[in-house]
Amino acid sequence: MTELSIPQRVVILGCGSVTQCLLPLLLDHFGFDPTHVKVIESRDNAGRIASSIARGVVYVQFEITRETLESTLAQNLGDGDLLIDLAWNIDLTELLDWCRAHNVRYLNTSVEVWDPYMDPATTSPQERTLYHRHMALRRQLARWGTNDGPSAVVEHGANPGLVSHYTKRALVDIAEAVLRDGLLAERHVAINEALADDAYNDLARLLDVKVIHIAERDTQVSGKPKQLGEFVNTWSIDGFVGEGSQPSEMGWGTHERNFPRDGKRHDFGCLAAIYLMQPGASTRVRTWTPRAGHFHGFCITHGESISMADYFTVRDGTQVAYRPTVHYAYHPCDSAVMSVHELVGRNYVQQERQRILMDDIVSGIDELGVLLAGHKKNAYWFGSQLSIGEARKLAPYNNATSLQVCAAVLSGAVWAMENSNLGVVEPDEMDFRRNLEICMPYLGPVTGEYTDWTPLHERERLFPEDIDKNDPWQFKNVRVIW
Repeated sequence: MTELSIPQRVVILGCGSVTQCLLPLLLDHFGFDPTHVKVIESRDNAGRIASSIARGVVYVQFEITRETLESTLAQNLGDGDLLIDLAWNIDLTELLDWCRAHNVRYLNTSVEVWDPYMDPATTSPQERTLYHRHMALRRQLARWGTNDGPSAVVEHGANPGLVSHYTKRALVDIAEAVLRDGLLAERHVAINEALADDAYNDLARLLDVKVIHIAERDTQVSGKPKQLGEFVNTWSIDGFVGEGSQPSEMGWGTHERNFPRDGKRHDFGCLAAIYLMQPGASTRVRTWTPRAGHFHGFCITHGESISMADYFTVRDGTQVAYRPTVHYAYHPCDSAVMSVHELVGRNYVQQERQRILMDDIVSGIDELGVLLAGHKKNAYWFGSQLSIGEARKLAPYNNATSLQVCAAVLSGAVWAMENSNLGVVEPDEMDFRRNLEICMPYLGPVTGEYTDWTPLHERERLFPEDIDKNDPWQFKNVRVIW
C-alpha cells in the first residue's frame, strides 16, 4: 500500500451535515492533531460540530469572498497541507490556481462559481449549466499548459464521485457474467483485453451499455411532518435547490435517435452533454432500484452526467463512435418531494425555513447506485442500500445520505494523501478498487442485481403512441411527459 503523506494542517470550508460527520472520521482515521484542523463557515454553525470542537478542532465564523479568498487561504494553509472544500459558491478555478501555486492538496464535492444565482435573468440557460462550469475547468488546465502539481480531487462526494467507482465495478460484473454465460462470444477476446487494460470506455462499448442512470431512492422518514413554508431534506437544502433550479442536463448517447424538442446542444468543449430548457426539479425520468422497484426520479443536473459521458466516449479519429446516455434519476425522501413541489409552485423562490433531517429520522434507507442498461443482460444496478439504523451504528452525527457522501470524501482525502502530486483528477480517472475498499465499511449492504425492467413497463396500455418500441432505452421512453 502507498505510504500516506499526512498534511500538517487541514482546512475545511463549510460546516453543514457532511462536515459534521466527516470530522470524527478524519480525526479517528489519521490521528490528526485536532488543533491543526480548522473549519471556516460564514454562518453560526459551531453547534453542529460541538463534539469536534471539544476535541480541539478550530471553528472560525467568517464569510469568504472574492476579496478575502487569497488572504484567508494564505493565513491558514501552506506547503503540503490539505484543503477540503465543502462550501457553496466559492469559485473552483481560483481555489485551484491558489492551491497549485502554494503546493496545497485539494478536494471538493462539486464545481462551484461565485454567486451563481445572484441574478439568473442576466445569464442564459447555457451559462447556468454545469457543462459550462466543467468546460471552464478544462480551459484552466489548458491555460496551465500541463496538469501537474499538488493533487486536486474534483467532485468526489457520493455523486458525483462514488458513483463513478460503482460504474466501473458494475461494468466488470457485467463483463464477467457475459463471459460466463457465453453471450457476445465473438467479442470475448476484446472484452478480456479491455478488462486487462482497465479500458472501461471500450468495455462499455463492447458490452453495448446504452444508458447509465445514477438511480437513487431515499425512503428516510421523519417523525415530524413537513410544514408549510419549510424545505425539508436529508442533505444540503441550498445545494439541492441550486441544482434543481439549473437546467436539466444529461450526457447524450450515440444510440439516441429522438432529440428532445426542448433540448439544446453545446457548441464548445467536449460536446458530451445536452441540456433542456426547463429546470431539473421540473423534469422527471423513469428508473429502477432493487428495493424500490420502478419509480419516477428528478433529472437533476449533476457533474457525473457530463464527466462520465465524456470519460466513456470512444472515438474513431475525430468522430464519436460510442457514448452512453448518463443522467441522475433522483427520488429524494418524501418530505423533500413535497418541498420541491411547493418550491416549484412558488416559481423557485425558496421557502423561508429549512430543516435537514437527522436525529428525527425514524426509519428508511438511501438506496444509491448506478443502473447500466441496454446490454445483453438488459439492466444491472450496483450500489449501496444503507439504512438510517446502520448509518448511526457506523459513524456518529449521520443519516444514510450524509454517510455515503462522507465515505467518499474520506476516500478522496486518502487518495490525495497517497497520490500527492498528480494535478487535477476527476473520479473517473481514479482507482475504483482502492476507493471502494475505503468506502465499503460505511456503506451498509452493497449489492448488484439484474432486472428485466425497462422504461416501457406497463406503458403500452396507457399511451402506446408515445413510445419507441424498437429501443426501450431511448431517452424519449425514459423521460416522463405525462
